[in-house]
Amino acid sequence: MANNRLGSLVKQTAIYGLSSIVGRFLNYLLVPIHTHRMAAESGGYGIVSNLYAYTALLLVLLTFGMETTFFRFANKDNVNPNKAFSTAGLSVGFVSLVFLVLVSLFLHPIAGVLNYASHPEFVEIMAIIVAFDAFQSILFARLRYDNRPVKFMVLKLSFIIMSLLLNLFVFYLAPYLQQHYPSMMSWYHTSYQVGYIFIINLICTTLVFLGFLTEIKKLRFGIDKPLLKQMLHYTWPLLLLGLAGILNQVADKICYRFIVPGEEGDRQLGIYGACVKIAMIMAMITQAFRYAYEPFVFGGKRDKNDKTLQAVVMKYFIIFTLLAFLAVVMYMPILQYIIGADYREGLRVVPIVMMAEIFMGIYFNLSFWYKLTDETWWGAIFSGIGCAVLLAINFVFVPKYGYMACAWGGFAGYGTCMVLSYIVGQKKAPIPYELKTAFIYFAVAIALFFVQKHIHIDSTVLTLVVNTGLLLVFCAFICWQEKELVQSIVNVVRNRIKR
Repeated sequence: MANNRLGSLVKQTAIYGLSSIVGRFLNYLLVPIHTHRMAAESGGYGIVSNLYAYTALLLVLLTFGMETTFFRFANKDNVNPNKAFSTAGLSVGFVSLVFLVLVSLFLHPIAGVLNYASHPEFVEIMAIIVAFDAFQSILFARLRYDNRPVKFMVLKLSFIIMSLLLNLFVFYLAPYLQQHYPSMMSWYHTSYQVGYIFIINLICTTLVFLGFLTEIKKLRFGIDKPLLKQMLHYTWPLLLLGLAGILNQVADKICYRFIVPGEEGDRQLGIYGACVKIAMIMAMITQAFRYAYEPFVFGGKRDKNDKTLQAVVMKYFIIFTLLAFLAVVMYMPILQYIIGADYREGLRVVPIVMMAEIFMGIYFNLSFWYKLTDETWWGAIFSGIGCAVLLAINFVFVPKYGYMACAWGGFAGYGTCMVLSYIVGQKKAPIPYELKTAFIYFAVAIALFFVQKHIHIDSTVLTLVVNTGLLLVFCAFICWQEKELVQSIVNVVRNRIKR
């Protein structure tokens, strides 16, 4: 039974992972487009990083934990899944609509507070985008609940492909057409490239929304008020948890323009934001894992083998993310070209941010004990403490150390959440995690990282050869430690070949 469910998890993670990996790769292509066409000194990419940070924060506010809440209640025996979906979707839709109305009424004061008085339309466009995204998050959750990862993948990739094509047009083709055919390009202004980025996002989000017509029809059950009351009671700690969690991710980018104001702040934030994009491969892995693992855990919470299975999954998650960490740092001589040359001074933040993302992924794995026992307020406490650590480090050290303090703030914040959740979780709902094995894998990965960091070779090719050798050392060590896993994989391959 456990093996079948683990196989199902692997299969769905592969599909969600494919959409996430391909999607992130295509999204990565926006980074060289933007950073090669917008100089760091212009501060344009800093503005993009700042406003998208606000968007991430607002998305958590507008969804208020209803994704996880929907899964929790849809899997209860006494709850109609369609009513749970309809109640969650319409409540999020109503809150998003109220948010849009308020932003429209107070647009100019809000833009002034955020230091965008000269471009209030940036704030307005992003408000519309985040309202759409909040509502769509419940629709995407329905696809996950219905085990429809293919449609999930198609819609996610459609958004990114459309966005990529429109960005290529705006940043490459449009300037060419303006130079050679100025009469037909009177609407285009090179100085407004930041605005075009937001407009493209709005266009793509609107078009993807049309793909949810089938799911929208399932909202016909309306809002079940008694059920909504139960869901709100469950979800309010998740809202606090989500806010604290997202602040761990975006607080540095939100606060930076206040701590280091003016053009210099935008320049530094642009450099930091661009380099963080390289590190986001770890976020991609944890997100793909989350998409498959959340319904997997809630749907099988009665399985007696769950605790053992969660421990095994945690170990494999750590192995895979450490492998990804080493792959990125080992091939940085190539990956650095993702961003423009004047942004590369910030590449030293990448290993720190990636390790922070690993901590976040582990924290997510550790979080299910309080979600399954309906004690979600514990998550709010852990994330709140972690967020306080992050903010303290940012406000104290950013004025002196710049964006490096942001990277270490995230590392410390997520590390704090991870440790607290483990300590309390083992008392409340103990799971037999292989702690010693995890420490060994971390130690080996970090040791190999420092080895490659202190090897200085003038030739890029030779550097990559040596780094590949170090990566293979880690793989060999894992194979030696996890003989049973390797043998299982070999057996599966042999059976496939025989067929």
